[in-house]
Amino acid sequence: MNQNPFGVLFDLDGTLLDTAPDLGAALNHVLAIHSLPTLAYEDYRNVASHGAAGLLKLGFKELLDDYDPNTLREQFLTYYNDHLCVDTRMFDGIDRLIRALDERNVPWGIVTNKPGWLTDALLPHFEAFTNCKVVISGDTLDERKPHPLPLIHAGETIRLPADKIYYVGDAERDIQAANAAGMISVLAQYGYIRDEDNINDWEANHIVPTVASLIELLIIR
Repeated sequence: MNQNPFGVLFDLDGTLLDTAPDLGAALNHVLAIHSLPTLAYEDYRNVASHGAAGLLKLGFKELLDDYDPNTLREQFLTYYNDHLCVDTRMFDGIDRLIRALDERNVPWGIVTNKPGWLTDALLPHFEAFTNCKVVISGDTLDERKPHPLPLIHAGETIRLPADKIYYVGDAERDIQAANAAGMISVLAQYGYIRDEDNINDWEANHIVPTVASLIELLIIR
């Protein structure tokens, strides 16, 4: 293994955690409140990385403008907060990856656009995240991804130069932020990628189709 010091930063939803079931349940709750058809998992899974706004747009479609967006968002987030970790799980292999990083004393952290009050409530459900060195949420700083500032701040916290840090995410904004920060961008293709996403245009340094291939990239190196 390459012994040069390096670090890893991760997106959260669609990269470390499969949060789509619980996010989708929140969407379906709001749809049911307004007597609209609910959606199946396969309908909303690949939109989960786009948060409340993206999911509500998916569910309400052309009717979205008929409703107050703040009310819908509040209904969504209230339900999601109350059912934050019902069916959310780590992607298969993530626990092994995190253990391997910890065993090798590789500093790692999380940079997500999820609001801090949700991030802070969700992470303690997973013992594997105990040694996380930094957590930057969508409202921690004045900017959020795709702006590079959250990644730059996280990199400064783990005290490594940008070119020694891998940033792993499943959305275009993740790759944009990593590239702008001068980090090694890694696209988690196993995450919430939509059929219409042209991932080859995102200019990721690496594309990993599975967690196993992510482990190969980061641990075997």
